[in-house]
Amino acid sequence: MNKIAIGLAAALMACAQAQPKPVDTHDYVLGPDDQLKIWALGFEEITDKPYRVDPGGFLDLPTVGRVPAAGLTLSQLQTSLVERMKRLVRQPQVSIDIVDYGSQPVTVMGAVNQSGVHQLQGNKRLMEVVALAGGLRADAGSTINIAREKDRGEIPLPNAKLDPTGKYMVADVKIPELLAARNPADNIVIQPHDVITVPLAERVSVIGDVKKPGPIMMTNRPSISALEALAMAEGLGPQSQEQNAKVLRLVPGSTGRREIPVDLRKVQAGKAEDIALRADDILFVPTSMPKRAGVKAAEAALSAVVGVAVWRTF
Repeated sequence: MNKIAIGLAAALMACAQAQPKPVDTHDYVLGPDDQLKIWALGFEEITDKPYRVDPGGFLDLPTVGRVPAAGLTLSQLQTSLVERMKRLVRQPQVSIDIVDYGSQPVTVMGAVNQSGVHQLQGNKRLMEVVALAGGLRADAGSTINIAREKDRGEIPLPNAKLDPTGKYMVADVKIPELLAARNPADNIVIQPHDVITVPLAERVSVIGDVKKPGPIMMTNRPSISALEALAMAEGLGPQSQEQNAKVLRLVPGSTGRREIPVDLRKVQAGKAEDIALRADDILFVPTSMPKRAGVKAAEAALSAVVGVAVWRTF
């Protein structure tokens, strides 16, 4: 495994093991569906049961009535309640705790370990949200897609743009650059209701007479060379006709493929240029029939010798 792949694997593991920072409830901004436990001296009607912020952003408290809560921090709500309660009792004392977070959902989908809806519970940056979703899977692609409702503001990334519907801002972040901290500004603060998608890694396939045929993921690059793909397939098989290898590439707008000849023998000898494989390319290494015949003959001769040796033992 090369140094880039080792570094990426280590970074993916670190991301998966990352733990979100503790929530500073003093700075948390309340919203609909947050649940609070409120204790107020002199207000026995306000029990210790959770009170939910309703869709309109209000708390409905016994004796006190409907109190605006959405958009306030806990300290601001506490101050508001004290001012209201002063009309009813002297020197009211109020304590508020958050029982359950419900107003800051973010959706994380794709190649993460725990896809679904997660609660931000305060300011969270992109990699913290990925950590909330259990980290990146080994088959994660090289980008993270971010979608945000247009009415909720801009995405502070250079490639941000409106989607075709005009309702969402969309942007991409390159995972290798993010993990290597080459551009810290890419680790943006995620907003409630954002949708984070981690596509699966694009891949190429190596088939034919190689030691380990199958798909090869391109987790950290847009392309891979034919020789790199061959190395990941653990090299040529014993009957390969490497000079007649082909790259089978999809024709744009069609399900058909065109053939691109590649002489792997010359490429390995440095006498021909190594071809760059794209996503969904297939590298096909055919089998040499004369070699196969020779191997079969050798196997038959070996069997005959073993048979004679066994017969002579009796």
